[in-house]
Amino acid sequence: MPRSKNDSKPRGRMTAYAFFVQTCREEHKKKHPDESVVFSEFSRKCAERWKTMSDKEKKRFQEMADRDKKRYEQEMQHYVPEKGEKGRGKKRRHTKDPNAPKRSLSAFFWFCNDERPKVKGMNPEYGVGEIAKELGRLWAEADPEVKRKYEAMAERDKARYEREMTAYKKRGKPDAAAPPPDDDDDEGDDDGDDDDEDE
Repeated sequence: MPRSKNDSKPRGRMTAYAFFVQTCREEHKKKHPDESVVFSEFSRKCAERWKTMSDKEKKRFQEMADRDKKRYEQEMQHYVPEKGEKGRGKKRRHTKDPNAPKRSLSAFFWFCNDERPKVKGMNPEYGVGEIAKELGRLWAEADPEVKRKYEAMAERDKARYEREMTAYKKRGKPDAAAPPPDDDDDEGDDDGDDDDEDE
């Protein structure tokens, strides 16, 4: 997320594994400066290498992470948030009606719902941000045929949302009983509603 020009919030701290991956990336660039890296393949190899490393080998990266943690904590002691920044990202202008229809998912989010467990399985040490980055790369590299499948799912979900939103607006009152969904809606709900709640 872009920060404002005056925002001096300290950079977040890095884990030992993040330092390891960064080092691997730098080594790879030195050895193969003109070679483009397939991130999914590269990250898988890093994860495999990390798993087989001894604690002694990992120690150097743990020390780097410890130093970075101290740096971060020290910088945070002197950090004063910008005026009005304190609750940024937490305050909302209005509370969401729990009876409102669940928003439709984009093709990318349908793709993520299917691929996230695979990425987590291949990279158990990844945090949320690293998983999101990897999913973004996989989506960018996905075949047009694969993307079409998820775009079709997104279109069906969008149509479901529009139908439900129209019915919701007609009811007018948020606490009015919702009409029972038809068979098409059940299929759409099975595909994504449960997954969406995890996000």
